[in-house]
Amino acid sequence: MKKTLFAAIAATLVSGAAMADLVFPSLSYRTGPFAAGGIPFADGYADYFTLLNERDGGIGGVPIKVIECETAYNTEKGVECYEATKGEGSLVYQPLSTGITYQIIPKASADGIPVHSMGYGRTSATNGRVFEWVFNYPTNYWNGASIAVKHILDLNDNDISGKKITLLYFNGAYGKEPIPTLEALSEKHGFEFNTLAIDFPGQEQKSQWLQIRRDQPDYILFWGWGVMNQVAVQEAANIRYPMENFIGIWWSGAEIDVLPAGDGANGYKSLQFHNVGSDFPIFDDIEKYVVDTGKAAGAGDQIGTVLYNRGVYAAMLAAEAVRTAQDIHNTADITSAMMRDGMEALTMTPERMAELGLPNFGPTFQVTCENHGGEGLGAIAQWDASATKWALVTDFIAPDDEVIMPLIEADSMAYAEENNLDLRCN
Repeated sequence: MKKTLFAAIAATLVSGAAMADLVFPSLSYRTGPFAAGGIPFADGYADYFTLLNERDGGIGGVPIKVIECETAYNTEKGVECYEATKGEGSLVYQPLSTGITYQIIPKASADGIPVHSMGYGRTSATNGRVFEWVFNYPTNYWNGASIAVKHILDLNDNDISGKKITLLYFNGAYGKEPIPTLEALSEKHGFEFNTLAIDFPGQEQKSQWLQIRRDQPDYILFWGWGVMNQVAVQEAANIRYPMENFIGIWWSGAEIDVLPAGDGANGYKSLQFHNVGSDFPIFDDIEKYVVDTGKAAGAGDQIGTVLYNRGVYAAMLAAEAVRTAQDIHNTADITSAMMRDGMEALTMTPERMAELGLPNFGPTFQVTCENHGGEGLGAIAQWDASATKWALVTDFIAPDDEVIMPLIEADSMAYAEENNLDLRCN
């Protein structure tokens, strides 16, 4: 951080002027059908900010305040939470739901508050020329679909012509996101692409798996969430589908998704956009400053699990955007508009990740005015049932921009035209 920022902070403290808290609303879902996934994310998100308060005195000398609002993963409740908290000085929203994201994009854009839909939401928000206030770094669903196909290509000497790939998906906005990408990739690589929808909440999947037994796809890509993940993994094990050919998106690859199936889940794969496990120095600090002092958001038993780690990662990226904004604007007491500037100038390097106690935890990426999604990298993780843990089995893989970028351009330009938006970054 520049000396000028330290001087600005010191001057504020000497003058006796009070700085407002850095406010982060947390649109959580600790209740409802997806609570098992929502709770560890919300805990990780809150615990990281508590760590910064307890260990560092906040960010740039300004304390952090997390306002948690329960959505139960319900779009209407999510919008109500947004309206109830936006006037509290909120710096950025993590909607944690594609449905909620779609609804608050126009609201937050009009209110001048950034939205970070990290690895979900409206994929074409990657185009910063259209979506000034929306960010989805480090990757998105279309990238995830491309990375999964790249992995399948790697397993088949780069030739998957004639292979059958089925998308098994949550029958909603989230689950439908990868379909255009997979259709384009099917045309490019010559594989047969089919879809099978699962209606909410997904506890009944007999008909879908009977169809899979009939069709015998070579690979299944899975866009699920909540209890439907556990059911799908168990059903795959029941019909002895080769689990190494069953690849979930990052919301279908947590411990809670595979543990109920026991040994039957062994070999199941999922995409990830951050690392897994607890072997990172940051977690020692969370134990010391947050869990051991009784300040943890939960019981403190989720550290190192996939979704807790994701909450920590989201909070870390938000904190780094704050630091960037403080540096750009030479003030520690930033506004939501300044936060947007920090998010648009965010750069994550291996060196910075190591400094934060998260070496090799996430991919390197840079956000720009034109690109609000970063480089879009993701990795493949695989479940080891005997060791009861996930492990990354690939490096971070780049998506096929030859396919992805035209799709993003077309969808975002259509949005701009529909909403009469002027393009930025010229």
